[in-house]
Formats: sequence, structure tokens, C-alpha cells
Amino acid sequence: MKRIDSIPTNKMERVAKLVTTGVKVGGNYLKYYGKKVVNPSLNKDELHEENASDIYDGLKELKGSALKVAQMLSMEKNLLPQSYVEKFSLSQFSVPPLSAPLVRKTFKSYFNRYPEELFDEFSADSVNAASIGQVHKARKDGRNLAVKIQYPGIRESISTDIALVKPIAIRMFNLQGTSDEYFKEVENKLTEETDYALELAQSESVRIACSSIDHLKFPTYYPEYSCDKIITMDWMQGVHLSEFCKQERSQKRRDKVGQALWNFYMFQIHRLRKFHADPHPGNFLVDTDANLLAIDFGCMKEIPLSFYTPYFEISSPKVLNNPTLFNDKLYELEILKKSDTVKEVAFFTNLFHELLTIFTKPIHQDEFDFSEATFFDEVAALSDKFANDKQLRKMNGNRGSKHFIYVNRTFFGLYSLMFDLKAKVKINDFEKYLTD
Repeated sequence: MKRIDSIPTNKMERVAKLVTTGVKVGGNYLKYYGKKVVNPSLNKDELHEENASDIYDGLKELKGSALKVAQMLSMEKNLLPQSYVEKFSLSQFSVPPLSAPLVRKTFKSYFNRYPEELFDEFSADSVNAASIGQVHKARKDGRNLAVKIQYPGIRESISTDIALVKPIAIRMFNLQGTSDEYFKEVENKLTEETDYALELAQSESVRIACSSIDHLKFPTYYPEYSCDKIITMDWMQGVHLSEFCKQERSQKRRDKVGQALWNFYMFQIHRLRKFHADPHPGNFLVDTDANLLAIDFGCMKEIPLSFYTPYFEISSPKVLNNPTLFNDKLYELEILKKSDTVKEVAFFTNLFHELLTIFTKPIHQDEFDFSEATFFDEVAALSDKFANDKQLRKMNGNRGSKHFIYVNRTFFGLYSLMFDLKAKVKINDFEKYLTD
């Protein structure tokens, strides 16, 4: 794979790269509409493939928050054309790494020492390159270590990247009406993800709090070999969760991993009220004994009680089946507004009732089999319906509290991982850990 000797870090360089990408996308549209004149039955599959490829190629050279947005979008398998999902998912594992000279230079600028001065052994070739940083293997005092190094200029470019990506995302993914508060929430979380000292503290906190959960393991972290842009932890031996899903034939082992993953998230949400909000397969490994290894805690979301309570109350059958209670919760969650017309109230009440009725099916059962394609077919059909609803596009502004962004993203991501695992899990099994 091609290695990168430099990353555009100043605003003008990053703007220029995105403008170039925008021109390519514009050209793809012109080509598509030209062909459409000749062949009216032409669909958008080729257009989506070309756009996805051009956008990803541009973002992977920028790295940072621009690429992170692509990674987030890749998790929304039912909300984007498959071409985007497939291409953007590469941002989890397949990103061009920094060259060895740039790695040494970057490490020295962060730690004031070269890596070989700190570690007994250090591999300048990365083993994994993602959106914000890349991982290198090292040894110290007989221990195998993973050293994550943040790309240069990433933190400083976040606000610029969000401002640049915002109009493109709104236009291409039909996000009209999305408020600045939503984009600010994303910007704040991305800023937190670039603070590796915060990540180290969060990792330790989660490791201690979740230590009693069966079949779940965490690395040990080393503050003495870490700083705000470098984090060092134990090297964890295992395969990425996505590889496990592709290779594993034993349903018993798939269920074991799935139950650990489900319990991990439910425990965080319902006990800690702060959870790992980046559930993509690159953040988890599986060892030879089918234990789940959680290895990245850069993105954590805290749920205030004022959101937690109505969010889970509205999902209960008692509220879903009571129009008055359901309506009250919609206002609490800022889905309905006092300024709404009668037509808008009726439209969004019906829309969210239909959405929640389908989306909460797993949590209303004692046991749920995530290999059931019918559930995900229903979610996909609903997403397709909303994406093509012309009336929805005309409705005023965004809907819902800013906290929906990462809470919903986490549930979408968790459901997606569970579907990939084809796991059958006990939904309330996590409750046995709440009494510890």
C-alpha cells in the first residue's frame, strides 16, 4: 500500500483537496445525466460507485475528522447506497499509513524522543492505519505493546473539516434542516477523540467498571509511554471482529462473542450512563477462546438523565401503546415542538411510532436471534421509505435532541455487529452484573 510522506494540515491545503473532490463528484453527475438522456431507464448504481470512490480517495489523504465522518457513515448500512457503505468501510482498516520517516518525526515532536529511544524494539511500519491515528508494534521489558500515534495536524483541523464536510454531507445525504447544534456535537466528540490522555483515562475507567463481565477483556495501558497524542497499551492477540464473523463456523462461539458484546453495551448504557460510542469492528478483536477484546475508547458518550429516562420510556410497550404518553415523550425528546402545526404533529408522531415499533423489537424479547433477516429487512425497508419520502424532505428543520446522534449511532452500530455475528443472545442477561 502507498505510504504518505505528508498530510495537508493548513486550511487552504485541505480546502483545495475537498474542492478537487467536489469537482470530480460534479463531473460524475454531469456524466450520469448525459447518459440518462440517452437511456431514461438508467439507475444511479454507477454514479454511486464513482462518487463513493472519488470521495473516499480524497478523504483518505486528508485523514482526520473528514475521514472519520466517512467511517461513521459506513456503519449506517441501511441509510446509504451500498457503494458508499463498502467504500467508506475501508476507513476502518485500509487507510494509507504514514511513511517511516514521517512516523519518527511525528513521534519525536509529540514525545521529544524518537521511538527507538523509548522502546527496546519499535516497528516503523504500522500494523493498522485508521482515520485519526495508526498503530505500531513495540517491545519494552519483554512485553509486546501497541503504540497508537496520532496523525499530525488532525486536532487543529477538526473545525475546518467539519465546516467543509457539512455542506457536502447535507447535499449528498439529504440532511437538510440539520442544526448547527448537531454538527457541534460531532465536532466536540471528534475533539475528544484526539485527546489520547483522555482516552487513556476513559479506557482505565471502563476496564475497571466492566471487569466482571464474562468473556470480555481489555488491554493494560501505560501512562509512562503515553501523552496527549500517543497512547501505549498491551498488544492484544486476536482477529478483528469482522474477520471472526467471516471465518467462524461454530454458532456456540458466535453466540458467546455476541452475548459478551451485548452485555458490554447494555451494562455501560444502563449502569454507567456513559458508553463506548464507536461500535465498528475495528475497535474489537476476538481471541482463540472466543473472548471479546475491546481496544479503543476514544469516543465515549455520556447520557444525561433528562435524556436517558424518556428515551427508554418511549421504547417500552406501555408507552408505545398509549397515544397520550407517547405524545408526551416526543415533546420531552424534542422530536415534537410547540410550534408544530397539527399536520406536522400527526406526521412525526406516526413516523416515529412506526420507527420505534420496528427498531425496539430486540429489546422487547427475552431472547433475540440476530440472524433473523426479517428484522433487518424491515429496518432497511423503513430507511428506504424515509429516504424517498418527499413529504419528509419538506418538513421544517431537524428533529430530536442532539443526544440522539451518538445514542442512535451506537444502537445502529451494535445491531449491525450483532447481525454480522448472526448471534442469538439473552437480552436481559446484562442485569446480573448490575447488582455487583
